[in-house]
Amino acid sequence: MAGIIGYGAYIPRNRIKVEEIAKIWGADAPSYKRGLGLEEKSVPSPDQDTITMSVEAARKAVKRAGIDPREIGAVYVGSESHPYAVKPSGTIVAEALGATPEVHSASFEFACKAGTEAMFVCLCQVESGRIKYGLAIGADTSQGAPGDALEYSTAAGAAAFLFGTENLIAEVEETYAFMTDTPDFWRREYQHYPRHAGRFTGEPAYFKHVLSAARGIMEKSKTTPKDFTYVVFHQPNGKFPLNAGKQLGFTGQQIETGRLVPTLGNTYSGSSPMGLTAILDIAQPGDRILMVSYGSGAGSDAFIYRVTGRILEVQDKATRTRQMLDNNKNYIDYGTYAKYRGKIRKAE
Repeated sequence: MAGIIGYGAYIPRNRIKVEEIAKIWGADAPSYKRGLGLEEKSVPSPDQDTITMSVEAARKAVKRAGIDPREIGAVYVGSESHPYAVKPSGTIVAEALGATPEVHSASFEFACKAGTEAMFVCLCQVESGRIKYGLAIGADTSQGAPGDALEYSTAAGAAAFLFGTENLIAEVEETYAFMTDTPDFWRREYQHYPRHAGRFTGEPAYFKHVLSAARGIMEKSKTTPKDFTYVVFHQPNGKFPLNAGKQLGFTGQQIETGRLVPTLGNTYSGSSPMGLTAILDIAQPGDRILMVSYGSGAGSDAFIYRVTGRILEVQDKATRTRQMLDNNKNYIDYGTYAKYRGKIRKAE
């Protein structure tokens, strides 16, 4: 049986509130907060990007796994915001961990499910016996055009998972994928901000794929919502995962532990993986977890995990996700946010 042997997350300290963004655009903050189910979001500092956050999350995963990084056979980073168009992110992460040079690396892209793509490939590599350990990361510094609805939710964060076959903290019981060509969200080459098809991103895109993937994996595994202690969905806003869970028959209690978006924002490729880290932080042996990602364009990956007794040994070996989310926040104004995110630039 293969599964997760270590995990970690990283969240920048900077935050900006919905009210601060709405004030600049003359928008009604309470309406945005109700409509999106958001209060605030994380913001990366100028010296933080997908790679730096991936390194921080990966170091926590290695610490929890208690392995020699030189035994990691693959480092895969899934993101919509790789810092380089032509240079891999994984080589830098692997070098920072001490996993080079005998390691395979690749950068994954599939909108917001690039992180779970990396997880699936690592899992398969480990199950095949091709590598001993595989490191999968979902990380993003999400982009939203000034004044667009996305600006209120696009955030920054990373989640990292080490897969192996020994000393598991969570066994992978089943996987499932559901994909169609659905053009709900896109960004062409050289465009800084993505575009989206408004309300079309809901029913025909997010809900069709998330619900289909969840139902597909439960049918495949002969399970029902009652068989799971926790469930985590991709979180583009605060309402979508709640609505998806309700349609599938999950309770609010099953959903809430992994629903970070109200005070984190949408971390794109890190969204559902970061929710999984928050669940693993408090999970107990025997708990069963359903995770369903979503990536525009469009597709969903689903995983069923069963937590092992080793989870209790590793939870406090690194900072827990909710601790990073709730403590030591640094609130910034819109001017600082715009400068940090490159929305305004100093004259040459």
